[in-house]
Amino acid sequence: MGSYESNAAMMIWVGDRNIGSLVSEDEALVSVLDHGFTVADGVFETMKVVDGAPFTLTRHLRRLATSARAMGLAEPNEDVIRAAVGEVLFANRPLLAGPGRLRITYTGGVAPLGSNRGAAVPTLVVALSAQNPWPETTTVVTVPWTRNENSAVAGIKTTSYADNVIALLRAHEHGASEAIFANTRGELCEGTGTNVFVIIDGQVLTPPLTSGALAGVTRDLVLEWFDGTEQVLDLSVLQGADEVFLTSSTRDVHPVVRADERVWAKAGPIASAMRQEFAARAAADIDP
Repeated sequence: MGSYESNAAMMIWVGDRNIGSLVSEDEALVSVLDHGFTVADGVFETMKVVDGAPFTLTRHLRRLATSARAMGLAEPNEDVIRAAVGEVLFANRPLLAGPGRLRITYTGGVAPLGSNRGAAVPTLVVALSAQNPWPETTTVVTVPWTRNENSAVAGIKTTSYADNVIALLRAHEHGASEAIFANTRGELCEGTGTNVFVIIDGQVLTPPLTSGALAGVTRDLVLEWFDGTEQVLDLSVLQGADEVFLTSSTRDVHPVVRADERVWAKAGPIASAMRQEFAARAAADIDP
C-alpha cells in the first residue's frame, strides 16, 4: 500500500510556462488571482508512478498540449514540464514507499476577476502524492446529471471538476466507488475520472469520443492492445452487458461487480484476463 516513509514534506514544482522551482508542499503557493482558482481556467494530467517512474508520460503530455490548445492557452513547454517531472520524482523518491500519483496542472495564470483571461503567462504546477492501490474489483452507480457532448469543453481535461465532485459524492453515498454519466442523448458516456467499457458476446465496446467522453490514455491503450471497438451505447447497456469494466490512469483495467442494482458474483473472465495482460504490458514498457 502506498504511503509516506516519514513525516517530511513532499516537494512540489511551482512556476509558470517557462521557469519554476521545487518548494516544500507547505510553501507551495499560487496567486489567489490565478484563473485556475477564480474560474477553473486550466487543464491537467494525472498519471501513476511505479518504481519512481511515471507511466505513459509522453501520451499524457500529448493530451495536455491538446487540451491547452482547445482552451486557447499558450502551448505548454514540454521540455520544462519533463524537467519539472524529473525534479519532483527525484526529490520525493525517498518519501514514497509504494505507487504514486503525479499531477501536472497548467492554468491561465494571474488574470482579471472574471472570464477574460488577459495576457498572463500560464501557471505550471507538478505535484506528487502516495497512491493506495485499488481493490481488484469496483462498483458504480449511474447519476441523474448528464455530460453535455456539445459543450465547449467536451472531451477536454479541464480543472473544472465540480460536476464530478458532486457525482462522486452521490456514488459514495450509495456505496460505490464511481459515478457514471449519460450524455444529453441518453447514451453511455463516462465516469467522473474513468472511461467505461462493456463486453457483449466477447466484444469489447466503449462509447465514441462524440459521446462527450474524454480520450483517456488507458482507454486508448485498451483499444489498441485488446482490439476494442467504439460504439454508441444506451446507458441501459450496463444492465444487460456480460461484463463491465472501468479504465483510468490509476485503475488500469478495473472490473465492475455492481452497477446500480445489478450485481455480478465475481469479476468477469475477459476483463480479469485483460487486467492481468495490461499489468504485464505496462511492466514491460513504462512509456508505451
